[in-house]
Amino acid sequence: MIKRVACTFLVDRAGALLLQLRDDKAPYFPDVWGLPGGEIEPGETPEQGAARELAEESGLAADGPLRLFARQDLPEQQREKHYFWGVTGASQADVVLGEGAAMLFVPAAEVLDRPFTPGSAEMIERFLASPEYQSLRWREA
Repeated sequence: MIKRVACTFLVDRAGALLLQLRDDKAPYFPDVWGLPGGEIEPGETPEQGAARELAEESGLAADGPLRLFARQDLPEQQREKHYFWGVTGASQADVVLGEGAAMLFVPAAEVLDRPFTPGSAEMIERFLASPEYQSLRWREA
């Protein structure tokens, strides 16, 4: 059975992305980096799942509605991933770690310098090069 997963690219006012370091107890892909997110619960839309997981794992919410960026099929992982994006005025001081070993806003230039969950690095690279992310460049300090 395919697991439906929702993740969020949460971008702060400096253009940094919120990343999660999964802890050694993670049932899948421990000790690597990923985006806040997780399995979509029965009855939830992917957007609702993304917002819920973001809140549960970081204590944060986007300043407006989350927008769909892409969907990614990972048949070898038996996963279907939905990637959303949103912006926040929150800072690192506002993050409440609800899951994982760390939850950090990472400057865009430093994001890809770490090991990621399957499919994440490719999608993060696409997002950072996207018109959606580029439209937020004016926010950078």
